[in-house]
Amino acid sequence: MPEIVQLLASPVHRFVGRPADGPGPVAAGELVDEIQIRAELGIVGDRYFGKAAHRQASVTVIAAESLPAGTGLAQVRRNILTRGITVDDLVGSVLVLDSGQGQVRLRANRAAHPCAWMDVTIGPGAWRGLRGRGGVRCTPLTDGILRIGPVDVTVEDDSARPS
Repeated sequence: MPEIVQLLASPVHRFVGRPADGPGPVAAGELVDEIQIRAELGIVGDRYFGKAAHRQASVTVIAAESLPAGTGLAQVRRNILTRGITVDDLVGSVLVLDSGQGQVRLRANRAAHPCAWMDVTIGPGAWRGLRGRGGVRCTPLTDGILRIGPVDVTVEDDSARPS
């Protein structure tokens, strides 16, 4: 069964400046057991919540199968880590997740490309190794709550939506 493995809602940017300078400190409480999502705004408490420039990418989803063992959201700075969902194939679709509190609909707009920070936070070669497997950037279409644990998953075609 598909599952949500980790959730991240970080109020701060950690990848500031050059990768060689290292990431900023981890914010206390950024890895959480549940997140509250607001339609068109993002994740309550996250650094991108309500920012107009990030509305098309306010929620990021990545598959655990894409990451080296022991790597989590603190290293890749995505919001939702799943297992059992082919995340990178979802661009142009709506991902519907229900972890027990009702459906949360996320429009997968584009790939979340890895950056040079991955070589620092995961290890040498991670930037190149994650190309094409860095997850998807999404717009939340509904309000809701997601929790760690088993999740019901539906994928809807979104190709007919107006551009």
